[in-house]
Amino acid sequence: MGASVVAQHASRIHAAIESDAAAKSALVASWRRSSALHKLDPAERRAPLRVTDHELNHARQRVERLLRASQASLDRLYLAVGGIGCCVLLADRDGVPIERRGAAADDETFEHWGLWTGTVWSEESEGTNGIGTCLVEGRALTIHRDQHFYSKNTLLSCTTAPIYDHEGNLAAALDVSSCRADLTESFIHLIAMALGDAVRRIEAENFRLAYPDARIVMAPTPDQAPGAFLAVDRDDLVVGATRSARIALGLTPEVLARPLPAADLLGGDTSFSEDLRQAERMVLERALIRSNGNVTAAARALGMSRATLHRKLGRFGLRGAN
Repeated sequence: MGASVVAQHASRIHAAIESDAAAKSALVASWRRSSALHKLDPAERRAPLRVTDHELNHARQRVERLLRASQASLDRLYLAVGGIGCCVLLADRDGVPIERRGAAADDETFEHWGLWTGTVWSEESEGTNGIGTCLVEGRALTIHRDQHFYSKNTLLSCTTAPIYDHEGNLAAALDVSSCRADLTESFIHLIAMALGDAVRRIEAENFRLAYPDARIVMAPTPDQAPGAFLAVDRDDLVVGATRSARIALGLTPEVLARPLPAADLLGGDTSFSEDLRQAERMVLERALIRSNGNVTAAARALGMSRATLHRKLGRFGLRGAN
């Protein structure tokens, strides 16, 4: 990239920052953060920072369950976008890619650009960019070519979406990046759709892995929000909720910290309540069958007192042998 092009890009960034555009444009607000908060210079041409192999391994260990949950979706996403010269990056909360998919023929190019595991793509380090800005703002976005803060990154196009963990906390970012100059707006739109689908799949699988002994049920939401799931234990208590479910149902961490009957929470959904009732009856019947009708043994297997089990059996018109 020539010096004049670098200077022009830097001048454009500074002019936008000095204007009142930051109040109207999220992009310019990010440029301002990059300059004023992080003290970065858009004309700087240093190589991207990289963490050590030890630090990368530690970062992977911190989100081990999320990594397991993401593998199939990363493969699926790369099949959708790899053919148009893109790579897929899964970055942790600090903006460091910990998993990657890409064509071997493009590896040298992408590694040169820093689109590689272990590279630091936080906004603090690289200024406005897909991964870093997505993590700061907590929303899906595209940073296309000269929207990047650093002049050295203006040949990249990055579409990124946040990933939230089983407790609704921002945990990672999923990114599709390309160095192609002919990446059109239509292609970017298709990439964003595939990316959103992958994020929903990863969040759902991570939620299931977080609550392996619970039933995962869809939470009815006014706008049919995708990914609104609840984890319900054997006593029909809500033990977990995805971010979408928390937002839709007003579930704060304080609310979820107390025993929360699913039927009370979703009392307006009669079909859901009936599903819970039938599921509970089936659990009780199976416990009685496995214990040959012995109520004491069935209660022990279910982790409840004999008196509690008798009350539940009476509610469903079931009887044990003792």
